[in-house]
Amino acid sequence: MENEGTATIRVPLKIIQGVPFIKYFADHWAEVESFQARPDDLLICTYAKAGTTWVSEIVDLILNEGDIEKTKREPIYIRVPFLEFAAPGLPTGTELLAKAPSPRFVKTHLPVQLLPTTFWENNCKIIYVARNAKDVAVSYYFFYQMAKVHPDPGTWAEFLEKYMAGEVSYGSWYDHVKGWWEKRKDKRILYLFFEDIKEDPKREIQKILQFLEKNLEDEVLDKIVHHTSFKEMKQNFAANYSTIPRNIMDQKVSPFMRKGIAGDWKNHFTVAQNERFEEDYERNMAGSSLQFRTEL
Repeated sequence: MENEGTATIRVPLKIIQGVPFIKYFADHWAEVESFQARPDDLLICTYAKAGTTWVSEIVDLILNEGDIEKTKREPIYIRVPFLEFAAPGLPTGTELLAKAPSPRFVKTHLPVQLLPTTFWENNCKIIYVARNAKDVAVSYYFFYQMAKVHPDPGTWAEFLEKYMAGEVSYGSWYDHVKGWWEKRKDKRILYLFFEDIKEDPKREIQKILQFLEKNLEDEVLDKIVHHTSFKEMKQNFAANYSTIPRNIMDQKVSPFMRKGIAGDWKNHFTVAQNERFEEDYERNMAGSSLQFRTEL
């Protein structure tokens, strides 16, 4: 795939059932809504910038029994197609998934209420990854700058206001993490936390193994931990999105894999922004049993 191309025009988000989406994604909503899931599909779901690519690579390695060469067969966005993806000049997620052999891995950032109903009807297994709201805000801001399918993010202060109001692509972080947290009570959903994986990847990968009903030798598990470290993935061309055209994602503006840490928000939030955010957070998370760590 060429790394050049005509500039993708930054266009306003479009609303689908109350949730803002990238215009190109929204324009293909009919194909997403009518998507036919298969019983052996594995869905990997997150709010944006919460560890989707990381967990996708882990899962692909698990199902290939730690064979790193097999995970280099194609870029991650081909191995784990992005369900609602659409952009000028590229195949849509639904087109890629239609061609994919079973068992398929499916990536999505959809809030729980917008997931195609066939996933529930087929009782598909779902891995959900949640990351603390502050680090997501910072990572999303840099992603907005480099991924030109988004509107212009403006300044950090302007973007933070939009994020808190749920006026960014995929809408409210609060609604997203809480919606999937509630759904886990009656569906086959493994709910993981970015900070837990960062703290002890081996422990969390073992949870994924158990959920997928797989067994791997300890040495294979250690190999997966090493290969999916941030340092390794950042330089892995099959995982770092470097083959996406620059008119879609300009990694000269900001790398797709930027820092991959817990607590980077402290380098960007002012004291006043943090106080305001904390008040908003308390109000939005009142009554939820969800607990997040904002640093390790």
